[in-house]
Amino acid sequence: MNILINGYGRMGRQIEEILLDRGDTVSARIDINGKGDYRELTEDILNDLKPDAVIEFATEDCVVKHAEICSKTGIPLVVGTTGWNDRIEIVKDIVLSNKSAYLYGSNFSVGAHMFFALVEKAAAMINPLPEYDIFMTEFHHNKKVDSPSGTALTTAHKIIENNIRKSEIVIDPLQRKIEGKELHVASVRGGNIPGTHSVYLDSLADTIEITHRARSRQGFALGSVLAASWLIGKKGFFTVEDYISDLLGQ
Repeated sequence: MNILINGYGRMGRQIEEILLDRGDTVSARIDINGKGDYRELTEDILNDLKPDAVIEFATEDCVVKHAEICSKTGIPLVVGTTGWNDRIEIVKDIVLSNKSAYLYGSNFSVGAHMFFALVEKAAAMINPLPEYDIFMTEFHHNKKVDSPSGTALTTAHKIIENNIRKSEIVIDPLQRKIEGKELHVASVRGGNIPGTHSVYLDSLADTIEITHRARSRQGFALGSVLAASWLIGKKGFFTVEDYISDLLGQ
């Protein structure tokens, strides 16, 4: 594959390393801070370089703009940027109207998706057991700009969808007693932690903990590269779950 990397921070550099190790090529690196080949993604750059796909881990304020640029040029786009859930329908309309290919997700790690599946099962298992409460925490490095993480929100929604007692997600510190219907998601930022997400099922008798602990960004980066390979040749608006489901045969 010949890939254009949009966002040349730590994740972008990890993606480049994986691409080169696989024997793929990098057509260009785009970074708003001037650390790449270009500062801004444009139609001219895509038309000139003609990459097989674009992989983007950038800032959420440019998601719609970049979707328009890639869709108009017909270049498949894989997006790992988080914090733009309120614009999903806008981006979807752009992609479908241009009959292009787009795949987004909050987490491209295969292990993280195994974690999601375990959480879904656990949240449903305690439905007949009111003795068990469920809540979650997430830890990330001190340079992460969004809180809670996209992965944490994805996990929280999977709990809500599968547990009959939880219907609201609370992400703020509580200065009061939590209500039974509320699912508390606590975020901590500090150090160099790539990402740790834990779900707790707690009763008076015991605690069950389900944790996904990333050791590095390699799993996320590799997942995005494999997703780009999966997306090439397709048309439509996809989520990382579509790709993972196909990958794992689920």
